[in-house]
Amino acid sequence: MKDSTIRAATKVAHLGRDHADSHGFVNLPIYHGSTVLFETYQEFVESQERRQLRDQVLYGRYGTPLTFALESAIAELEGASGAITVSSGLASITAALNAFLKQGDHVLVTDSVYQPTRKYCDHVLHGFGIETTYYDPLIGSDIKSLVKSNTKVIFVESPGSQTFEVQDLPAITAVARELGVITILDNTWASPLYLKPFDLGIDISVHAATKYITGHSDAMLGIISSNEACYDRIRDSVRLSGQCAGPDPVFLGLRGLRTLPVRLQRHWQSGLKIARWLAGRAEVAKVIHPALPGDAGHEIWTRDFQGASGLFAFILQPVSETALGTLLDNAKLFGMGYSWGGYESLLIPFDPTSYRTATKWEAQGPALRIHIGLEDTDDLIEDLSRAFDAMNGS
Repeated sequence: MKDSTIRAATKVAHLGRDHADSHGFVNLPIYHGSTVLFETYQEFVESQERRQLRDQVLYGRYGTPLTFALESAIAELEGASGAITVSSGLASITAALNAFLKQGDHVLVTDSVYQPTRKYCDHVLHGFGIETTYYDPLIGSDIKSLVKSNTKVIFVESPGSQTFEVQDLPAITAVARELGVITILDNTWASPLYLKPFDLGIDISVHAATKYITGHSDAMLGIISSNEACYDRIRDSVRLSGQCAGPDPVFLGLRGLRTLPVRLQRHWQSGLKIARWLAGRAEVAKVIHPALPGDAGHEIWTRDFQGASGLFAFILQPVSETALGTLLDNAKLFGMGYSWGGYESLLIPFDPTSYRTATKWEAQGPALRIHIGLEDTDDLIEDLSRAFDAMNGS
């Protein structure tokens, strides 16, 4: 569906569907299988030549018609040349990094990166003789001063994990293209709907499809989308590492994609409503939400993004750990759990002080990451209000 006049919400409902392949059923079937049989010797020989082509049903680990449907849908929505599914969001990150880094190379990584990405760089890549330098996410075009002769990748995440700094992606990608460096973006927060990274010069985009794409907190799934120049190396990195996404998570990812526009719109608007409410609370020192006017990243967010999700952060006025625990224990509609992007609201504390190296976290009070789900916002506000009252009483 390459018609540029068709809007994203309509594309989402129709991409990756071939009624001829599903006997008329609306949804493609799930393929549980490893071995694919070939009818003749000639077909078997030809299959060896087709291994380097896309969307070829050859072996279960390489993908099924359902896998290819999800990959093609994500690629078109995001403006990529192609996409590849893997088993988790972290797997999409590690496979992308592995495709372009070898012993003796150097990678630049934003200091606001997802913490497991940092751990992978510090432990696994370091063990392979690959050097990582963390940089201020607000560095923009000044990142040029950090690029070395052996720098192969610049890893960006916008907004940043937990602290939601919005990076100047066009400024960074302009430097990268000038110097021949690959750029990889973690685009999970905005999804393929609300940020078009390839229009901004990004080479590779990775997603924890576990989150908004599946949307129901019931599957682990990662997706890597790529420009044409990088696709083959990404595919080989995924295949040779033994990575593949299971058939059931792929089905849930494609099913979740169908409702992503309406869900994400609700997350965005509900999140903004509660962000504004939190900003008016005396207990809150600061709300960090790129789509909120006055936020440090709002100007770039307005320029580059088409929307926001339901994930943001806020900082409390200084309180004791006991008071913080009282707040969390009394927020009954907000679960305390990792991940996000599902239909449920979540609230967890975080403190990046110990793992930020290029920048300094200077918040005086406790910080909390909040995900606004699909519940009624008035109920969520009443629940948070009761939790603040309990905290104040403690």
